[in-house]
Amino acid sequence: MKFNNIPKNLPSHVAFIMDGNGRWAKKRFLPRKAGHREGVKTMRRIVNECFEIGIPFVSVYAFSTENKNRPQDEVDSLFKLMEEYFTEFLSELLEKNICVRIMGDVSYFPESLRNIIADAIKKSASNSGGTFNIALNYGARDEILRAVNVAVQNGKQLDTAAFSKLLYTADLPDPDLVVRTGGESRLSNFMLYQCAYSELFFTKTLWPDFSQKLLYEILNDYSARERRFGKVKP
Repeated sequence: MKFNNIPKNLPSHVAFIMDGNGRWAKKRFLPRKAGHREGVKTMRRIVNECFEIGIPFVSVYAFSTENKNRPQDEVDSLFKLMEEYFTEFLSELLEKNICVRIMGDVSYFPESLRNIIADAIKKSASNSGGTFNIALNYGARDEILRAVNVAVQNGKQLDTAAFSKLLYTADLPDPDLVVRTGGESRLSNFMLYQCAYSELFFTKTLWPDFSQKLLYEILNDYSARERRFGKVKP
């Protein structure tokens, strides 16, 4: 479905906290992995839509450092789903000239998944049609501590610009808009430093039910907001 009401003031970088896959499955008396699989389908649909309408940077919170504490069978099913997803969807993005980026410590993942990730990053490195940034085994506090430790080891005193270069998102713009589904109104350790002045949008819609129509409603809401970055309104 295509919509004609694309706002003129699109964000340059939109980030999604994709929450609600498990609850979506539970409501339908399905296993949690069914919800995650449906969530991947939604992600592909929404990410493609963002790039097609001209949003150059899209980030998704795919697997947090806290997700490792879930039951092992659920974690294993997520690994299998990621392998399938990277194989299919990232190939699709490569054809569309999209650069694939990862933020997080992927050393936690199985070797087979790490190899798929590394291959996608390598093959898409020179692509210029947009950037898809995937948070995998990511936590903002870990990211910040990692950057601080690098600075300490190098004996450096940093300003804001220099510190930003030590983060996973070193050469990416900060998110203009962060969308969280599933009814929770918090960032849950996601890009805490980068989201200092991001516009936030929370919806009760569970991620598998997130539609292109809702995406456009959110983008129009964003377009109508006045961003002042801490400045006094004249």
